[in-house]
Amino acid sequence: MIDYYAIGLKVGLEVHQQLNTKNKLFCSCPTELSEKENIKFHRYLRAVKSELGDVDPAALFEVKRGRSYIYLCEHTNTCLVEMDEEPPHSINEEALRVALMFALMVNSVPVDEVHVMRKEVIDGSNTTGFQRTAVVALGGFIKDEDSIITIQTISLEEDAARKVDEQGSLVYYKLDRMGIPLIEISTGPDIHTPQQAERVALKIGKLLRSTNMVKRGLGTIRQDLNISISGGAKTEVKGVQELELISKVVEYEALRQINLLKLKDELNRKIDKNSLIFEVMDVTKVFEKTNSRILRKYIDNNEKIYALKLKGLAGFLKFELQPGRRFGTELSDYAKFWGGVTGIIHTDELPNYGITNDEIRKLREFMNADENDAIVITGGPEENCIEGLKAVYQRVLQAFSSIPEETRVAKPDGTTSYARPRPGSARMYPETDVPPIVITKELLDTLRNSLPKTLEERVEELVRIHKLNKELASSIVDSDYYELYLEAVKMGVPPTIAASTLTQILKSLKRDGIPVENLNEEILRDLFKELSKGLIAKEAIPDILTWLAKNPSSSLDQALKALNLTPLSKEEVNKFIDSLIEKYKDTAKIDALSGIIMKELMRQIRGRFDGGEAKRLVDERIKELTST
Repeated sequence: MIDYYAIGLKVGLEVHQQLNTKNKLFCSCPTELSEKENIKFHRYLRAVKSELGDVDPAALFEVKRGRSYIYLCEHTNTCLVEMDEEPPHSINEEALRVALMFALMVNSVPVDEVHVMRKEVIDGSNTTGFQRTAVVALGGFIKDEDSIITIQTISLEEDAARKVDEQGSLVYYKLDRMGIPLIEISTGPDIHTPQQAERVALKIGKLLRSTNMVKRGLGTIRQDLNISISGGAKTEVKGVQELELISKVVEYEALRQINLLKLKDELNRKIDKNSLIFEVMDVTKVFEKTNSRILRKYIDNNEKIYALKLKGLAGFLKFELQPGRRFGTELSDYAKFWGGVTGIIHTDELPNYGITNDEIRKLREFMNADENDAIVITGGPEENCIEGLKAVYQRVLQAFSSIPEETRVAKPDGTTSYARPRPGSARMYPETDVPPIVITKELLDTLRNSLPKTLEERVEELVRIHKLNKELASSIVDSDYYELYLEAVKMGVPPTIAASTLTQILKSLKRDGIPVENLNEEILRDLFKELSKGLIAKEAIPDILTWLAKNPSSSLDQALKALNLTPLSKEEVNKFIDSLIEKYKDTAKIDALSGIIMKELMRQIRGRFDGGEAKRLVDERIKELTST
């Protein structure tokens, strides 16, 4: 069990949330995604020097990867701005108002003027080679149960294109997402446990949703984490989309840094760093008759196999850093990204992959390596192999002294892999095509007077006024249907029925494989209208929604006819009751009569008449019977 306070864990969150505005941030294109595409073009991106003459290391890293980019788009949600063929338009005022509103909700101080900046990004996710971003507020805080979490900045920026394919050095992106407004909230490094990180992210997410102006669904919110421990290094972990993964990512990154510090101590205690020499050798001849499919592939493609000896490091490459990830895995990440090789094989994991003990013995003889030495092998074009093994060598040397500051990518199990060096200050410079925007006192006063209720306040209100239990109130407030729920209640639908329909019933149908995504708000609204008039019984709701989900082009009337759910009048139900009383009054005891009749009655009228009202009518008729 890790004592996170003892190791000095510090975590800062960067929450990126898409805003549900009508238009993109710098043009009038809609903010909807599309699977269509009718435009395609090819681009190369290059790093440029900053105004101070420096080149950002992360940008330089991307250039060395030698990739180019194919962009796919469709004219209904992409224009010349996304293609970088036209200057950006003025900043989206609707998005700016949402960002300022959120800033006021977390006690942040809006800036006097919003200045748009360019943040250099040349991994292909922006056609321009940079992302436009603007700070809208500074400072602020939110309250966590353990402490106060400071807000450093609140920014407004354009979302990136979405990667859809990668084929060798060609990367394919779709431009429908590029330009959708994002609000970015950056906290201070005030978080000290994995669980607290998850709580704070949830709190920020709930505050954002309370604006009623954010998109929902996978991919619309992303969390980046800045994590460090005492003696470690600030590591940025990008791309955590699922809230439940945040605590695991923090836990595993803290563990990785703890183990890297242990590895550093072991290396310095047992190995002379000066004995490590960078000398790459062509060892293709050793494996010319190999049955290893991995190595055979290089030979059959007329490529070479190269190796690097790491003197005295036998056993160190299998040193575990995170569950399922070892120091050798870390070295492989570096070789892949800096050299463009497919990966590495090292002697700490051999024999394996079809490589035999005899081949390992021959390799050691060829490289003049003994059993205490580790050997790293890779294959491919000579230049790639040398660059990849150079990255391995440099990372090994760094392991003797420090943990590198770097950007890493979160994996589905919470572990992380190396992505690139952390960017520096050279990546930011002013955007000259978008004029500054003055934030007036009048605008801020207007926003202060119209701040939305928080989700917690909404839950309390539904419990107090609508008499929902807290669990159901929380579910409807946290759903996409809160406004529709209020509309249904205003129509006269009982709050519990409206809330349970939009949360519990829809979730239950989805678990059963029913395509509830086919149920739009219009059809749900029609359902509530009929419920409010008493023309549909609440018991029929699951059957009706199931039929409509499976027949998405049909109307509510068609569903009722198909399911034989035409409503029954009170008079018709009373006739059913009278016939059942006549049938059972001489054979059943009076105190059991109500239950017997209700069981058979509901088989005949279920979904066509309200069950509670039917029970009242049955009891009323039986009372009349016993009083005569």
